Amino acid sequence: MKLSKYILITMIISIFIWSCKDSPKLKEQEQTERQLSAKDILGNPKYLAMSYGGYRYVDHDIEPTIEELKEDMKLLSAMGVGIIRTYKVYLPHASNVLKAISELKKEDPDFEMYVMLGAWISCKNAFSDHEPIHNEESEANATEIDKAVSLANQYPDIVKVIAVGNEAMVKWQAQYYVEPGIILKWVNHLQNFKTQGKLPKDLWITSSDNFASWGGGEDQYHVEDLNSLIRAVDFISMHTYPMHDTHYNPAFWYAPEHENELSSIEKIDAAMNRSLEYSKAQYKGVFDYMKSIGADKPIHIGETGWATLSNSFYGPKGSKATDEYKEAKFYDLIRDYTNENGIACFYFEGFDEPWKDANNPQGSENHFGLFTVDGKAKFALWDMVDKGVFKGLIRNGNPIKKTYSGDKEALMKDVLVPPTEEEMLVHK
Repeated sequence: MKLSKYILITMIISIFIWSCKDSPKLKEQEQTERQLSAKDILGNPKYLAMSYGGYRYVDHDIEPTIEELKEDMKLLSAMGVGIIRTYKVYLPHASNVLKAISELKKEDPDFEMYVMLGAWISCKNAFSDHEPIHNEESEANATEIDKAVSLANQYPDIVKVIAVGNEAMVKWQAQYYVEPGIILKWVNHLQNFKTQGKLPKDLWITSSDNFASWGGGEDQYHVEDLNSLIRAVDFISMHTYPMHDTHYNPAFWYAPEHENELSSIEKIDAAMNRSLEYSKAQYKGVFDYMKSIGADKPIHIGETGWATLSNSFYGPKGSKATDEYKEAKFYDLIRDYTNENGIACFYFEGFDEPWKDANNPQGSENHFGLFTVDGKAKFALWDMVDKGVFKGLIRNGNPIKKTYSGDKEALMKDVLVPPTEEEMLVHK
């Protein structure tokens, strides 16, 4: 009798467990707790991608503290960002970012943030008084790769991608670019480490570079080492910058004659729509080249962005491209496009970094952030401020408020209509 009662109780418990296991809620919880890989994250709108640098000062030697990095991770997470991109490991920044995320996860088990870890690659004599030798590499590259491997193994729950080099193949980076064979060497090295169990098998390896470097541009890049590199990476991480090309390749930017009757805001919006099409064409160029060599890899956007201020090429005396309205427009357009098409977009960037053009405070490189250094949300994020997304969060000790004190009319006074081709010719 006792045995029968025991069997009955056991059966009831088993039925209860199995019924719970089949419940949608539990399945969702199991899915969340499952170890995510880059394949699960990249291109998933639940994990928006962002390029990240936490430097707050003109002096690049001043490293952000762990607490400052935590502030930024909380702000990015509140925006829906689930994976960030770092650029180099030879300074403490990247390892401190990983430490900050790890601590946040311990403080809150529900906190998620993943990393595409960049390893800086450069040629022999880069950034020196000697002539760069582009088909030979810097002795520092091996150390950089070793450090990236170490961090990926130390934080396998956070590091989901290693990117070998940043714009390290594009030839206009004359101070440091390398030939594709050098990138290929290190990508193969890391892929072999995965095979040997020296790196997690689901860690993805790539290089993050200009669209032209991936075959989407001039024929000079179409070399066999690039073809081998495309076959070796787990995905292609390409950069596209229509904002820069409003100066360097501006045909798409000039207001065409048939838009003469449009209002100023309609002309601006039309120019921003053309900017999106410009980026899509560069993406397609990379895709077409990849297919032409018989390869089939995911293609994600490793960098794109729009600055909000410029006192040179892109400002009032140049292409009139930089302001908060245009940044917000491009941000929304590129996010919508990439989310709809399963493309990760590491938007450049989360926060302004004043060290990038240290001698020129109004230089465009200092003003690509969606936040200012002191924590003001630019126009692209005003709706999030209104919705209370950043409530209780701070940056540099400041609660998150809108730029221009939230006065859109004041903001729009700084927004200029893109010039016509005739206007630019007269100006030149």
